[in-house]
Amino acid sequence: MNIAHSFNNWRQYRRTVSELGRMSNHRLNDIGIERAEIQRIAREALAR
Repeated sequence: MNIAHSFNNWRQYRRTVSELGRMSNHRLNDIGIERAEIQRIAREALAR
């Protein structure tokens, strides 16, 4: 894996964590996510 690809993956991970982190607990619950799952979900999003 090259540096540019790794950097892009890191940016996408941070963007996902940030966007989900800004959501209220109520909104996260509406989409079936608990706050404690945010980092796992962001990592899984990269694997797709």
